[in-house]
Amino acid sequence: MNAADGRYVGRFAPSPTGPLHAGSVVAALASWLDARAHAGRWLLRIEDIDPPREQPGATAAIIDTLTRLGLHADGEPVFQSARGACYAAALETLVARGLAYPCGCTRREIADSQQRAGQAAARHGELVYPGTCRDGLPEGRAPRAWRLRVPAGTVRIDDRLLGAVEQDVAAEVGDFVLRRADGLWAYQLAVVVDDAAQGVTDVVRGADLAGSTARQVVLADALGVPSPRWLHVPVVAGEDGDKLSKQNGATAIDAARPLPVLDAAMRHLGFEPPAVRERDPWLAEAIRRWAARFGPQADARRR
Repeated sequence: MNAADGRYVGRFAPSPTGPLHAGSVVAALASWLDARAHAGRWLLRIEDIDPPREQPGATAAIIDTLTRLGLHADGEPVFQSARGACYAAALETLVARGLAYPCGCTRREIADSQQRAGQAAARHGELVYPGTCRDGLPEGRAPRAWRLRVPAGTVRIDDRLLGAVEQDVAAEVGDFVLRRADGLWAYQLAVVVDDAAQGVTDVVRGADLAGSTARQVVLADALGVPSPRWLHVPVVAGEDGDKLSKQNGATAIDAARPLPVLDAAMRHLGFEPPAVRERDPWLAEAIRRWAARFGPQADARRR
C-alpha cells in the first residue's frame, strides 16, 4: 500500500461518453469488490477531459446506475474537467526537469515516418513516435503538442491477475503525448496526476487498458509519484471481437433490475454469482468470494 496512511484506495474512472454498458459494469464491480475485500475506500472519478466525445446526461446516468447496483462511492465524485490547473502544474514540472518537450508533428507525418521505416501500426492504429522533435523543433515548425521524453529500457509490471507484463515503452510507443494539439489534456497525464493526488493504491480495470500501464509507470516515475498495484480483468467483447463499446453495439444496462446485471458481471469475472436474490446480501457474499481469490490473504500467498 502506498497511500499516506497505508490504507487501500481504489477507484472507478468512467468517461461520460454514454451510459454504462455490460463491459463498464464488469470493471466497476471488480474495482468495488476489490476495495471492499481490502476494507478500503472506493472513489468515483469522472474522466471528462474530452468534450467532443462526451454525451449530455451521461454523468448523471452513470451515477444513477452505480447507485441502483449498490456500488456506492466513498465521497463525492471528482471531475477531471475541474483539474486543468493540476495537469498544467505537472507539465511545468516535467518541462523544468527536461522531461517534456514541444512537438510540431501531425499524425499523418508520424504515420508516414512509420511506413517509411517499415513498421506496422499497432492494433487500433497506434503510432510509434519517431522522435522527430526530441532535440528541438525543426526549423519553421510551431509547437502543436507536448510529449514526455521516455527513457530507454523495459518496464515490468506485476499484475495481480495477468502476472508479469513487460513493455519497452521507448521502442514500442516512443515519446507519448501529454497535451494534445487541440489543447486538451492527454489521458495518460490526467490519470497519473489524479491517481497520485487521490492516494490511489490499487487500480482494477479492464485488460484493454493494460497496454497503457507501462506508460503510466514511466510518467509516475518522471513526476516522482508512486505507482499503484494493478489488476486487469477480462473485457466484455462485442460481436466483432473487440472490446464492447458504443461503436460495436453496446447498449445501456437495465439497472432497474440490478441482480441480473450483477450476476452477468460476476460470471464474466470468473465467479459463480451468489444465489441470494436481494441486492445487498448478494453484494456481501460477492465480497467474500472475491476476497478468497484476491483479498489480503490471497495477496500474501502470491508474495
